[in-house]
Amino acid sequence: MSIEPLASLDRSTLRERALEVLRAAILSGRYGPGDHLGEVELAGSLGVSRGTVREALRHLQQEGLVTAGNRGMLRVSTLSPHEVRELFRVREALEGLAVRELIASPGRGSAVAALRTALDQITDDGDPASRIEADLAFHLQLCRLSGNSMLVEAWQRLEGRMRVAILNGAAWQAPMMARDRHAPIVDAIEQGDVAAALAVVEEHMAAAAEHFAAASDPS
Repeated sequence: MSIEPLASLDRSTLRERALEVLRAAILSGRYGPGDHLGEVELAGSLGVSRGTVREALRHLQQEGLVTAGNRGMLRVSTLSPHEVRELFRVREALEGLAVRELIASPGRGSAVAALRTALDQITDDGDPASRIEADLAFHLQLCRLSGNSMLVEAWQRLEGRMRVAILNGAAWQAPMMARDRHAPIVDAIEQGDVAAALAVVEEHMAAAAEHFAAASDPS
């Protein structure tokens, strides 16, 4: 599968561009879950050295988008149903903590306004890529507004695996991607209702876990 060659650039810029192109190829579905990513083929397609490709693939491994299999062969990551459920349980814990800290924050009012802005970007009739980006942006904003930098870092370390689950599961068809499934989280935060906000987050993540786990089940 070919990708557009990169122009002649300095080494650091070339490495960054190779990373961007390969990441985009995976996230767009050009390379699907389980597809082999060969250094020689990719270097030839991109018009760069194998070393540059190797560095980009190493970074994608750290993001969770690429996994080393038998004999070190690199493939686009896949998640088992069990791993998908684990992922969303961890997300529930992280975003539940974000909700608690946000409600306790003196800046709750401005945070609610920021969340409503993020909520406005979620549409039920946009193209799949835009809907996915808007959904993830909302949840990342929720974590950032908590003011807990370690929480944000933990969430971002899982983002690659979130995207793998989404790529496996036609996320734009999933009910939890809808705008009206996110609005109650913001409403509960605005009202200072911790129990209601946690219940919405729990239901949201449980629904996502079951949808994506089913999509990841090879049977």
